[in-house]
Amino acid sequence: METLQNLVMGLSVATDPMNLVYCVIGVVFGIIIGALPGLGPSAGIAILLPLTFGTDPVAGIIMLAGIYYGAMYGGSITSILINVPGDASAVMTTLDGHPLAKQGRAGQALGMAAFASIIGGTACVVMFMFLAPALAEFAITFGPPEYFALMVLGLTTIGGMTGKFPAKGYMSALIGLFIATIGLDLVQGIPRFTFGTYELYEGIDFIPVAMGLFGIAELLVISEEGEKVKINKKDLGWRKQMPTKEDWRYSAPHIARGTGIGFLIGMLPGAGATIASFISYGIGKKVSKRGDKFGTGVIEGVAAPESANNAASIGALVPLLTLGIPGSGSTAVMLGALMMFGLSPGPLLFANNPEFVWGLIGSMYIGNFILLILALLAVPLFVKVLDVSSNVLNAVVMGFILIGAYSLNNSMFDVGLTILFGVLGFLMKKLEFPATPMVLALVLGALLETSLRQSLIISNGNPAIFFTRPISGTILVVVILAVAWPLLKKIIARVRKSGKPATGEGLK
Repeated sequence: METLQNLVMGLSVATDPMNLVYCVIGVVFGIIIGALPGLGPSAGIAILLPLTFGTDPVAGIIMLAGIYYGAMYGGSITSILINVPGDASAVMTTLDGHPLAKQGRAGQALGMAAFASIIGGTACVVMFMFLAPALAEFAITFGPPEYFALMVLGLTTIGGMTGKFPAKGYMSALIGLFIATIGLDLVQGIPRFTFGTYELYEGIDFIPVAMGLFGIAELLVISEEGEKVKINKKDLGWRKQMPTKEDWRYSAPHIARGTGIGFLIGMLPGAGATIASFISYGIGKKVSKRGDKFGTGVIEGVAAPESANNAASIGALVPLLTLGIPGSGSTAVMLGALMMFGLSPGPLLFANNPEFVWGLIGSMYIGNFILLILALLAVPLFVKVLDVSSNVLNAVVMGFILIGAYSLNNSMFDVGLTILFGVLGFLMKKLEFPATPMVLALVLGALLETSLRQSLIISNGNPAIFFTRPISGTILVVVILAVAWPLLKKIIARVRKSGKPATGEGLK
């Protein structure tokens, strides 16, 4: 009852005209920032932080939060329309979103991305209200062994992303793991595979790799083959954007699962929306009745990652507000903003500044509703991008990609890396090597290695630590069962077949 009373108070704060204006500004800028390749919510929040100077703390944080979850949806726009992920967390959306656009269902794909994002985000706001303190305490019990187990679970999803040639998919993943080792050894501080190039000391960032493998490679393929997505204007009306009963039947379980996965992973410091979307998509592919069609243009392939990345953005706010621990790069910038406003995030924030906390929570309900309306109204505008001639569109997108790469560290080296991985991605497409396993392995590789080595240091080299701790042990048992299940199914099928009445075929 007290929670509901606090929510009513929060909604009254959030509906203040000035707070509403800042909420709309945040969501609009978030969608734009998410759609621009390479920028991302962290950079967007940092760039727009000066707009909050001198404002009321509630209005300022409401705007920054709007940028955060708005960008989660915005990244799907370019992913679906031109196969260029606007943000790292939107990479998985390209796998089914762009094929759907090629099938003439760009409006439906963008509509489902909006609905999945809003449902995932709103459900997590509800969980945030009732479960935040308890979940925050659970999240901080994750140590290196638990992170290692979680990363291994993420790597098991590679098996579902290898395409027609599993050997090529696993080779791609191994290259990704190798790229993840480049840079300073995070435990001993020794340079590895840097060849005296100081720009490589910090390792290879995920964003140049993703923009090259997916963005530039796609532009090169389009330039060579003259392929262009065609949109039927009749498919852009309100009704055409609404998911059908069949779409909901296939997507609902994935939205529910992605929401839970995203919220839990979002609360883990350093994990974030990118890993959440990878894991949600991979698990969805494994358990779906249409798992073999993932990557060819199925609507649930958009719903799974989009619900997860929006849920993760809300989940990341839980440790920030309850413990003062940022769960992602974006919330790290928001932590700085809170301190700038003179607020100390932590357990006392709820007691000392209830109007601020509940005003922010109330604004997330309103902001998600605004996001849905803007997304549906703007779909025709998004799709008009495809009316531009291929040469002009390719040049503009290439310009955004290279500017985004440069803006990471204000370095031409990152631009060169993006172009290099673009050429590599083009060659991989020609040789039918899937790029997704490489990107997934790169994302998980550094945290996998670091957590493995930290765990072994803690246990004095005893690997039993991974199984003696309840959470990591449970996750690894799930991993073993997931890996062994296909083999067990084959063994069970053979046993059943051998138990049938003997025939000429059955004895073979």
